Amino acid sequence: MPEEQHRFGMELALEEARKAYALGEVPVGAVILRGDRVLSRGHNLKETLGDPTAHAEILAIRRAARLTGGWRILDAAMYVTLEPCPMCAGAIVMARIPLLVIGAKDPRTGACGSLWDITRDDRLNHRVQVVTGVMEPECRRILEDFFRELRAKTEPEDMTTGSK
Repeated sequence: MPEEQHRFGMELALEEARKAYALGEVPVGAVILRGDRVLSRGHNLKETLGDPTAHAEILAIRRAARLTGGWRILDAAMYVTLEPCPMCAGAIVMARIPLLVIGAKDPRTGACGSLWDITRDDRLNHRVQVVTGVMEPECRRILEDFFRELRAKTEPEDMTTGSK
């Protein structure tokens, strides 16, 4: 797919990440496109729903499956602002999504090339084409801003001066 298509998809995923940020959720967004048509969108809702599986990718896959009426999401591309975790990478494989476009890599839990590579494991019956680094600075910045703000809110006050 052309670079401009990847930018278009990642811009939409960043919109979803901003929605998560506004809710106090880790700002990760995902969008599934079929051609230039949005099939589904999702953003993290783990805290909001109290559901450990409410990751952006899982929510987008569920919506796409409902819309298409089947579990196979063929002829589509998923755009996600942060490299998927093992659960999400497994769901992407199981949904048979052929193309995954990632903004920022995740060296702590990434399962699409960083720690593991579930999406391209030859032992599985489906492999996913993976493109990384699309709008990486923008995708990384929203995460850094979120965690910087979170740390500032949770830093204990200095007991002697009453300041942080």
